[in-house]
Amino acid sequence: MVNKNNLELMLVTADTKLLPFHCVDEDLNNFLTDDAKNYLSEMMAVTYIFVDKEKQQIAAYFSLLHDKVAYNPHDKGIWNRINRHIHNNKRRRSYPSVKIGRLAVGEDYANDGLGSLILDFIKRLYATSNRAGCRFITVDAYANATDFYRKNNFDYFTTLDTFDTTRLMYFDLKPFKDKQQNNTNTTATMPK
Repeated sequence: MVNKNNLELMLVTADTKLLPFHCVDEDLNNFLTDDAKNYLSEMMAVTYIFVDKEKQQIAAYFSLLHDKVAYNPHDKGIWNRINRHIHNNKRRRSYPSVKIGRLAVGEDYANDGLGSLILDFIKRLYATSNRAGCRFITVDAYANATDFYRKNNFDYFTTLDTFDTTRLMYFDLKPFKDKQQNNTNTTATMPK
C-alpha cells in the first residue's frame, strides 16, 4: 500500500533532476524522460511528478495543457447533452478546458488508487484555484484506460472514435465545483 504521506508533488522545471520512473507503457516512460522538459520550454505543457521521498523514485506524473471542447456537427446529441448543463445565455460553440496530456502511475504504485487521487487533485485544482476560465477537463484516453476514466466520472465526448486507439473524454467541472462549495475543504491538496 502506498503511503500518501511519503509523496511530494513537484513541478518539473528545466533544472529538475528526474528520479527513476517506470510504468507498463514505454510511451509514457519516454515522455517523462525525453519530452516533458521540452514541452515546458516550448510552453506547450507543464508536468508534475509525485516523488516517493522514502523510495527516492517517481511514483506518478501528469502533464496539463490548455484545450477547448468544441462543437462537432457530426455528434449533435452529445453536444446537446453538454449544453443542457449550461445556461442559455452562456452557450457557445466551444468551451475552455484543461487537457490531461499524460498521466502515468509507476508499476510499484499501480492499482493502489493513486491515479484516481491525481484526478481528484486536478479536479479540485481547477474547480477552486482556476486562474482562467476552465469548464472541462479533457483527455485523449488510451483505449485500455477508458474504464479508469469512466470510474472517475469522465464521459465520452464523441462516438466517432469508438474503435480508435484513443478516445476523447471529458469531465464537467461545474457540478463538481458546486458540490465542493457545499464542503468546507475546497483547497487543492493531495488527499490522504
